[in-house]
Amino acid sequence: MITKTLLISLSLFLYPVMVLSTVKTSADTLSSEKQKLINGNIIVTLSNLENKVIGVTGKIYIGSQPAKVWTVLTDYENLKNFIPHMTMSNLLEEKGDEKTITQTGRTGVLVFKKTSYVKLKVTEEYLKRIKFEQISGDFKVYKGAWTFEYSQKAQGTFVTFKAEVKPDFFAPRFVTRHIQKRDLPAILTAIKRRVESSNKSL
Repeated sequence: MITKTLLISLSLFLYPVMVLSTVKTSADTLSSEKQKLINGNIIVTLSNLENKVIGVTGKIYIGSQPAKVWTVLTDYENLKNFIPHMTMSNLLEEKGDEKTITQTGRTGVLVFKKTSYVKLKVTEEYLKRIKFEQISGDFKVYKGAWTFEYSQKAQGTFVTFKAEVKPDFFAPRFVTRHIQKRDLPAILTAIKRRVESSNKSL
């Protein structure tokens, strides 16, 4: 995607190395950042890593239990139906907590538009983390994770996406950064809506 493709850069490939967990702290205090997330803000940060790798982190609050978020994000065959820019997502192989999936997506700006492909190894840690890394595809580096932190006080789940991305095709770094900064909020919002709409259908 150059991003979802860089998301696969971002999300596209949706999977997509965080360090949060679903463990509840005794006090379950809410930081100023979490208060912003509860108020509807989406936080996206980008960083330039070594060897021209781009680090991207996105955070959002979803008013639901981690199990519902988990169900939506691990429904790999259905991701293409609600994730922006994703055109294909298939589960190829399943061995317990390890999965192999393929995804394609198309995004970009102006003349820098591309359809990208990735084959990912996905490792699941139930209700805690969905870790992913490219096996083959259009990136030199594409790896990361989704993590989930439940807050009893907020009665919802803080979701974090973190990835390291380096395209294996021509894409100026400023373009890659722009696309990720633009597309990741839309991806996170789509996931939030999908999860919270499932609450209403119950």
